Amino acid sequence: MSHEVDSDLVRRLAALLEETGLGELEYATNDWKIRVARPTTSPLLATTMNTAVKTAHNPASNTEELNSEYQDDQILKSPMVGTAYLTPDPSSPPFVNVGDRVEQGDTVMIIEAMKVMNPISAHRSGLVKEVLVKASEPVEFNQWLLIIE
Repeated sequence: MSHEVDSDLVRRLAALLEETGLGELEYATNDWKIRVARPTTSPLLATTMNTAVKTAHNPASNTEELNSEYQDDQILKSPMVGTAYLTPDPSSPPFVNVGDRVEQGDTVMIIEAMKVMNPISAHRSGLVKEVLVKASEPVEFNQWLLIIE
C-alpha cells in the first residue's frame, strides 16, 4: 500500500533532530513508520554518537533484567520518541506511584514529542508494579515505561 509522504511531518522530525542533536529518530503508528536520519560526517563521530545513545537510552538494558519476571502484556511500552513526564506539571504529584491501582485508559504519564504533550494511558487495569523511567528522561519508541500487574 502506498502512502503519500507528509512533508510537514518530515520537516518537524528534521527540526527535532536538529534541536536534540540526535543522529536519527523513528516515528511510528499502527499502520506505518518513518525514519529520519542525519548524515554523519565522520565514521568515528557516528560510532561515538551511536554508542552514547545506546548506552544512555537502550531499552534493552532494562528488559534483560526484567524479562523473566514479567509477561509482555504487563509491560507498557512507549508509543513514541520523546521526553517522559511523570507529573502533569512541576508542582503536582505523579500521575501514578508504585502500588497504585490503575484502570485501562487512565493517564499514567505524558510524553512530549515535537512540543506536543501526549498523554500515555494504561494499556490494562491492575497494580503499578514498577515505574521504569525517571521524570524528564528521554524515551525511545517501544522502551519499557511501566509494569502493570
